[in-house]
Amino acid sequence: MNTNDQIDTLDDTVAAAAFRRLVRHLQQRHDAQNIDLMGLAGFCRNCLADWIRDAGFEGDKAQARAVIHGMPFDEWKAAYQTEATPEQMARMEESLKKNGGAH
Repeated sequence: MNTNDQIDTLDDTVAAAAFRRLVRHLQQRHDAQNIDLMGLAGFCRNCLADWIRDAGFEGDKAQARAVIHGMPFDEWKAAYQTEATPEQMARMEESLKKNGGAH
């Protein structure tokens, strides 16, 4: 356990504001493909949608993705998602191994 981890000491209002800023940032940065986020950081917009459901969001998977993407996922995918290359897929697989089973 990281004893320097102070994330749980953040006020919920501050944490919520930072989360909203992150989501809005990703809603504006369509050039940051989910596959590239996965390859670099081991999470993407879809993971954030899963995480809000894990945290108690009462909507289904599609509704959670719409919250995070700022539109229905199918619309976002058609407008912004490009076909993943084999290299991107390989980076994603390597990155996910670093997540220790959680993402």
